[in-house]
Amino acid sequence: MAARDRLPPWHEMLVLPNRREVLIRPIRPEDAEPIRASFGLLQPEEVRQRFLYSMKELTPEMAERLTRLNPKTEFALVAAEPLPPGEALVGAVARIAIDDNGTDAEFAILVSHFISYMGLGRYLMTRLVKWARGKKVERIYGDVFEHNLPMLELAESIGFSREIQQEGQGLVRVILTLNDAKAA
Repeated sequence: MAARDRLPPWHEMLVLPNRREVLIRPIRPEDAEPIRASFGLLQPEEVRQRFLYSMKELTPEMAERLTRLNPKTEFALVAAEPLPPGEALVGAVARIAIDDNGTDAEFAILVSHFISYMGLGRYLMTRLVKWARGKKVERIYGDVFEHNLPMLELAESIGFSREIQQEGQGLVRVILTLNDAKAA
């Protein structure tokens, strides 16, 4: 591949099993409005599983916060149409943030039902793991509803272990110790 045809770091074209082409790339501030606009296309359960509570809209302030990251401690990728940021419909977001302790990082992934069950969640998780390793993070964790079997199965297949959270909330914390990880 010629140098002029190479994509910038963390940018990759991916062809999904349904032949839809998506661009995996870091989230940009220009994505705030397209993410807000596409929020209404999500099913209520998708929103609840990602944010751990129901909400009807993504406020401009929330969208702004989700798209403006501290590059030293936060990383987020989107799977979007191969159009410029600000124009592309975003179908998935994967984020990770390093805790104040500097050794642990929390992840969250949302893949829209329009492109779910095509391996995108697994792919995005491997990218988050790669970024965390580069930052010398020791453990990655996320809180998942116990009925979100696809996410729990994905986490387990990558090497995450499960830890029950507070009784009655229905949450499971999945934890990956990076020196034990199977993922890339």
